[in-house]
Amino acid sequence: MSDIDTLMEWIKESNNTVFFGGAGVSTESGLKDFRSKDGLYYEKYDYPPEEILSHDFFFDKPEEFFKFYREKLNVEVFSPNITHDVLTMMEENNLLNCIITQNIDGFHTDSGSQNVLELHGSIKRNYCTKCHQFYSDEKVFSTKDIPHCSCGGMIKPDVVLYQEPLNDEVVRKTIEAIQKADLLIIGGTSLNVYPAAGFLHYFSGKHLVLINLDKTPFDRTCDLVIHEKLGEVFQKIKEELF
Repeated sequence: MSDIDTLMEWIKESNNTVFFGGAGVSTESGLKDFRSKDGLYYEKYDYPPEEILSHDFFFDKPEEFFKFYREKLNVEVFSPNITHDVLTMMEENNLLNCIITQNIDGFHTDSGSQNVLELHGSIKRNYCTKCHQFYSDEKVFSTKDIPHCSCGGMIKPDVVLYQEPLNDEVVRKTIEAIQKADLLIIGGTSLNVYPAAGFLHYFSGKHLVLINLDKTPFDRTCDLVIHEKLGEVFQKIKEELF
């Protein structure tokens, strides 16, 4: 039996499947990740990307922040790919209970998934730092300078920047989902980013599956490791299950 066949059997048998995804889920849509050799952290800027995407930098140099943000994180020109779509199909057919994502592009909800936990927030949501009124991503990306609310306050993307904590409620739901899962599928993540990667230690179900092109620190602890492109794996899942 091939690895894909084994995965199919586990998906069919599972009563509670959770998908935990990272940057590799969205790079096949054309988005750049952060830490790979071709990622944003290896490009040259006036400031290091880690500094630009920090809480202090946002409030100290908002012009520079939004210049980088619009150039490098504009998801308006991209769309969900086969992995997002098949995960939605799995949820619709009661083969998937929850998606936990480290990505901020909002593609899982764009593709139609309902139960999505966004650990690092979403570019799709933006709020006024003064009155907390919410705005769409179109408002932010269509503004040439610093986006401001009608009340005059600066608009901030609802994403977790460096120096900022994860949302307590999202963390609670993430831990709960992983604890209840009997099949946990990890996809497109190096598992080197904490605290996100640390949540996997809460899993005590039947099968732990990892789908990632490169090796990770968790390879040895998984029941099944598939070193292939996510899109190719999920295309096979689509062909077999739908």
